[in-house]
Amino acid sequence: MPASRVIIAIALLGGIQGAEAHGIAGNRFFPGTLTFDDPAVADEAILPLVSSSKHPGDGGDVVDNRINWTFFRLLTPTIGVGIDSGGIYRNWGTAQRSGFDTTNLTVKGEVFRDNPHEMLVSAGLSWGIGHSGGQGVGANAPDTIKPGIFFGKGFGDLPDSVAWLRPFGITGAVVLEHPTSPVSINDGIDPLTRRLGPLPGPSVDILHWGFAIEFSTLYLTNRFTGCPPREEPLNQWVPLVEFAFDSPRGQKTIATVNPGLSYVAVTWQAAVEAIIPLNSSAGRTVGGRAQLLFFLDDLIPSLFARPLLVGK
Repeated sequence: MPASRVIIAIALLGGIQGAEAHGIAGNRFFPGTLTFDDPAVADEAILPLVSSSKHPGDGGDVVDNRINWTFFRLLTPTIGVGIDSGGIYRNWGTAQRSGFDTTNLTVKGEVFRDNPHEMLVSAGLSWGIGHSGGQGVGANAPDTIKPGIFFGKGFGDLPDSVAWLRPFGITGAVVLEHPTSPVSINDGIDPLTRRLGPLPGPSVDILHWGFAIEFSTLYLTNRFTGCPPREEPLNQWVPLVEFAFDSPRGQKTIATVNPGLSYVAVTWQAAVEAIIPLNSSAGRTVGGRAQLLFFLDDLIPSLFARPLLVGK
């Protein structure tokens, strides 16, 4: 489907849903996840997302230290646009390089909401700007198109017989990354000379998919009554475990499990996670990541009180 048609479909579907602050559906708050995008469509900024991980690379294992940022702005109550990028410091042990990560432009819209049943679904389309990332850090990619679906479902609507399950919720995402060129050139260790230099490699479709199991501590307090919430379900701890998978076409899937903890306040959310490989393609060493996310509509209401295309 052409990109223009995808954007139009998102706009038409997103426009029929009601707005809600942050990633909230009924009593459920879906926290910002760190390995994939969450279903929220809201004025947000991530400043920063930092991570450190060791994984297999061209010619041997490499350590990537990353710092990334994201800015997302609502156009209408259910449709927004965003930009994200960052920097990478890559270490092969015998050589080091630093450079920019790929810059992405995104349009995303809410396509389904059911507050009583704590369900939220959104769809998005991103453009990875070709050659915006550094060759020395493995981010020199052609233009890429990335359509995706993002969902969340809380279990607070379950009957009393299984009330112990009510704090749990699940979020997930499926994104297809499609390169517009079959070849990219990035630096790596040449297996013959053992020297660092440019190495051509295939650019293939990659399916990024994952899900998170979350536990909302709000359901353990008297703030949860089983009725529509009297206030936004903020100011709470949310333990979570994220499972992330990258499946390049014709290659082995890279799989990690990422247990962590987030705290959600009124204007911000902080989260930390471990990065634990699930297979050899993801490496053999535990890494970590941390994120600070700001809810701009609450943090700076004078600038973000309403979407850009909504009048006073």
